[in-house]
Amino acid sequence: MNDSFTNAERAEVLTQALPYIRKFNGQIIVIKYGGNAMVDEKLKQQVMHDIVLLWLVGIKVVLVHGGGPDITELMAKLGKEPEFVDGLRVTDKETVEIAQMVLAGKINKSLVALLEKCGGNAMGISGMDGKLIQAKPKNDKLGYVGEITKINKQPIMDLLEKGYIPVISSLGYDDDGNIYNINGDTVAAWIASAIGARRMFMMTDIAGILRDPKDHSTLIRRVSVTEAQELMKEKVVTGGMIPKVQCCIDAINGGVNKVVIMDGRIPHSILMELLTDEGAGTMIAMDNLDD
Repeated sequence: MNDSFTNAERAEVLTQALPYIRKFNGQIIVIKYGGNAMVDEKLKQQVMHDIVLLWLVGIKVVLVHGGGPDITELMAKLGKEPEFVDGLRVTDKETVEIAQMVLAGKINKSLVALLEKCGGNAMGISGMDGKLIQAKPKNDKLGYVGEITKINKQPIMDLLEKGYIPVISSLGYDDDGNIYNINGDTVAAWIASAIGARRMFMMTDIAGILRDPKDHSTLIRRVSVTEAQELMKEKVVTGGMIPKVQCCIDAINGGVNKVVIMDGRIPHSILMELLTDEGAGTMIAMDNLDD
């Protein structure tokens, strides 16, 4: 907050947040963390501070992360060229081992350390821990890219019950012990549905759903599931936004009340969306739901 703010103005901001804090106290929210907010160190610090703030006022936060750019960076250092089919990384045995090192190791543990530095209690796990995410191959062309078959919510619920912030990397496994790299948005949607989350937030590098992708003033702030499906048919939602919006719809159909596609480049966007009327992206909700 700017130093030019008076103490009275600061107090007014906190007073306005009180109804939202009361509303979400004890509720579960899932945050899919990625994009520029995960790369920019200043934004990363702000996101971690915001998550700890929510945790301190009694909101149960589950953080799901991917790490595509970091996987690509390590592959380059190891002299391995990435290959993509329909926007998805072809993942052979060596690549999935690299993904495991990056996701379950470097990124997961660094986020846990940051959350704890900010005053939170965090526990990092992957989809392989506690039989959390069971998966199967998405298709033969992609190798060890996984499609989720089952979520075991118990490890997450146990961590929440003990007062931890679960930090989950997007890896899964099958009964033969094979490890799969899974799209982080998909993991977040499945987990949010399985644990009965009140909200899911998907952090991206764009403002949300735009009627004109070149004009940020055309941001659509709220749509129903039916309207979101129409926007895909009308090709207002195109390219990489299609799977993101579909993940949002899947989460809502799985029982999540509302999902927000938000601009992770905006400082404190999570707090703006959850604790104010202003919002910081596009909210998708079940048709006619007023929550």
